[in-house]
Amino acid sequence: MSRKVAVILSGCGVYDGAEIHEAVCALLALNRAGATAVCAAPNVEFDEIDHITSQPTGKRRNALVEAARIARGQIRDVALLHADEFDAALLPGGFGAAKNLSNFATAGADCTVEPTTAEVLRAMKAAGKPIGALCIAPVVLARLFGPDFHPQVTIGNEKGPADAINSMGARHIDTPATGVVVDAANRLVTTPCYMLAGGVAEVATGAEAAVRELLKLTQ
Repeated sequence: MSRKVAVILSGCGVYDGAEIHEAVCALLALNRAGATAVCAAPNVEFDEIDHITSQPTGKRRNALVEAARIARGQIRDVALLHADEFDAALLPGGFGAAKNLSNFATAGADCTVEPTTAEVLRAMKAAGKPIGALCIAPVVLARLFGPDFHPQVTIGNEKGPADAINSMGARHIDTPATGVVVDAANRLVTTPCYMLAGGVAEVATGAEAAVRELLKLTQ
């Protein structure tokens, strides 16, 4: 039976949304493993970043509308997801995870998680469904589950975010670019991807390994 995975995106583009390489590599890995990916994103607006200059444009964009570009138009509002529909969830990285899925980019360890995203992820965990996160997205899991469950996660080895993860009650585990941390007790799978990766090949290796471990937890 095909497993169904909610892939929660945060826009489209590394500086203000979902990291496209990570999202595509994760979707490819899910497809190759015979799983069904359902892309979703929160219906929230964010400040646009020019991806050539890395500077704000002064314009606003919508995470759901932008994520539809990656999903080829097949996208759902996170607010309309139900945990009982899915076997697992997966969050690609990109700065949108720290700006749109949470406000970690500005608040650090004092961040909050976007309410509709928080609701579905809490429901997934309460139902025993595994959750994966790539790149910087593990900070979302640390914020949601750190205080009560103290999960093990990784964003690679960058000290600032790692210290923030630890201060949120989770435990950061240093890993190389393609390393994967599986917290079987909490049913969480994380990998650094572009927090450390030197290119898309390493991202693909890490994403595929994370997807493989995530799907194992659904069995």
